[in-house]
Amino acid sequence: MRTAMLMLAATLVAAPIAAKEHQVKMLNQGKDGAMVFEPAVVKAMPGDTVKFLATNPGHNAQTIAGMLPDGEAEQKGAMGKDFVLTVKSAGIYGIKCLPHYSMGMVAVVQVGKGASANLAAAQGLKLPPLAKKRMDTYLAQVK
Repeated sequence: MRTAMLMLAATLVAAPIAAKEHQVKMLNQGKDGAMVFEPAVVKAMPGDTVKFLATNPGHNAQTIAGMLPDGEAEQKGAMGKDFVLTVKSAGIYGIKCLPHYSMGMVAVVQVGKGASANLAAAQGLKLPPLAKKRMDTYLAQVK
């Protein structure tokens, strides 16, 4: 009986920490103005998921080319549908709503703790002016 209890305790201690789901709303209007993701900055760990919730049929969420950790492929959600991004690698994941990208509808998912290897590349990426303004504000929060 004691051996079984010790084995159970060892299993519980060795069990991996469960991945977390973060939720982000795609909004026409939010605390930062028109056409926003809320929250616009998500801090996650490898293995977590970020679920972008469609609040109306006019939005989507997709990764931004050039704003992903090395080895990560671009991902694209369908218009008006929820989109689940599973983050596997540490670093910065840039997110945009394609129809409202030029209006500044962007977000950042920072994966892992500490400095992100692709932060400088993300900061130097050319974006539409309103998207760049918001993205610079969001990237300043991931240091």
